[in-house]
Amino acid sequence: MKSVGMHAYLVVSAFLFVIGVVGVFLNRRNLISLLMAIELILLSVNLNFITFSIHLKDMIGQIFSLFILTVSAAEIAIGLAILMGYFRQRSTISVDDMHFIHEEII
Repeated sequence: MKSVGMHAYLVVSAFLFVIGVVGVFLNRRNLISLLMAIELILLSVNLNFITFSIHLKDMIGQIFSLFILTVSAAEIAIGLAILMGYFRQRSTISVDDMHFIHEEII
């Protein structure tokens, strides 16, 4: 049985990273899609850490990827909680309308 090489994992990681960056720059209207694009970027970085960790036979990359997954899960939970509160108040989740939040606080 043939194993998948390191090059294939790096290509998939680069592909995920590019999709995430394009999602961040092209989709500026929907906050949920923006959070999903950021999550794709973090997952591509995790795939790189795990790939190099396995290649170098070192566990530090795998442990670091677990920390990144924990932080990204907390980021998404807090982001969605803020989004739900904003949606209950405004009945929209458009990113263009969120610049008014800063003006209301001041």
